[in-house]
Amino acid sequence: MERKSIVTALAALAQDSRLAIFRLLVQTGPEGLSAGKIGEALGIAPSSLSFHMKELTYAKLVSSRQESRYVIYSANFQTMNELIGFLTENCCHGQPCMPALSEERFP
Repeated sequence: MERKSIVTALAALAQDSRLAIFRLLVQTGPEGLSAGKIGEALGIAPSSLSFHMKELTYAKLVSSRQESRYVIYSANFQTMNELIGFLTENCCHGQPCMPALSEERFP
């Protein structure tokens, strides 16, 4: 993954609504959700949701497909995994990392 793509993805996730949308789509899995269901689940107005989906799609974190009259959005797991891989590459200089502090901080 190129640095420009990494910066774009991180910038897209650095906003509360977009982060919530992405997490919801990751939890939902490859089947994805319609825009209406996303907005309903997170309490986001359609006009705002459209803007956020455009940003996540531009960052290649989300993909869309047409099903009948609905647009279904799903997380792009390849981009997510490449981003995680970049962030954790050479973690702790190849030494075992400390115990998962995130579990203590974010139960």
